[in-house]
Amino acid sequence: MTVVVAPDSFKGTHSASDVAAAIARGLEAGGVTAVRMPVADGGEGTLDVLREPLRLGLIEGDAVNPWHAPLRATFGLSADGLAVVEVARTCGLTIPHLGIRDPRAADTAGVGLQIADAARHGAREIVVAVGGSATTDGGIGAIAAIEAAGGIGDAQLTVLSDVRTRYTDAAVVFGPQKGADPGDVEFLTRRLRDTRSRLPRDPEPVIGSGAAGGLAGGLWARFGARIVSGAGYLLDALSFGDAVAAAQAVVVGEGRLDAQTGQGKIVSEILGRSAGRPVHAVVGSVADGAEHHPAFADVRIASSLADLEAAGRSIAALYR
Repeated sequence: MTVVVAPDSFKGTHSASDVAAAIARGLEAGGVTAVRMPVADGGEGTLDVLREPLRLGLIEGDAVNPWHAPLRATFGLSADGLAVVEVARTCGLTIPHLGIRDPRAADTAGVGLQIADAARHGAREIVVAVGGSATTDGGIGAIAAIEAAGGIGDAQLTVLSDVRTRYTDAAVVFGPQKGADPGDVEFLTRRLRDTRSRLPRDPEPVIGSGAAGGLAGGLWARFGARIVSGAGYLLDALSFGDAVAAAQAVVVGEGRLDAQTGQGKIVSEILGRSAGRPVHAVVGSVADGAEHHPAFADVRIASSLADLEAAGRSIAALYR
């Protein structure tokens, strides 16, 4: 009996790798073969998840946070020229900052510095995972930083995103979670509209162009970036389909389960690719009666690593 264990991180508590390992220990203690496959939603942790399957080495360099405080940031680079830049590592919501976290001033220059650095290191394709950003600058900060560094040459940009928001809607949809009050949202929306009019191509018709506060649309408009499904890209890189074909069930995990979980991002993609196998959810907490979520065979609540291991043992008991 084989079970694929594909959890996301429990943000602020456990990494995806730690969650996968704990659940897998429980399954194995119950006599089930566990295939550890930690995943990410395109935000924090994406680079860590992709390091092994894409054979990425880590390169550290100088960057800045959204308010231009200096920091050291890391991106991944493979021997054949594939780079992975994780926006959350420079411009993420949880990036430390000693000053005021002003949503109007926050920009993506740090991401641009990493993209330019990847190009200087010989990257032929630069994958930008845009989840979890603290910015709503329409990508102008990144564009300016890339151009000041000499551009990206012939490198192709690929943006990983699973939102459908359009460019000028980014502030309305995502601004409040980045600390923007109604006045800030109005200001940021006006600025996105002005920026849209000054870009070499209009990003507004492009689905997902509003990801990361318009960073996706800005990179598309200035550098011809492709915008693709982050969840799909990640599961392809992990060879999820091959693993599921050899398994009898799947376990997913995340910090909080609600009524919308089955409709978005990585968990939705896993549900759609599980080939009819039962999918068990192990989560830190639930909302909206989601413990009865119809997409899952069952839902178990576990917050500590010991609880996660116990959840694995209880799932194993179903398959003896």
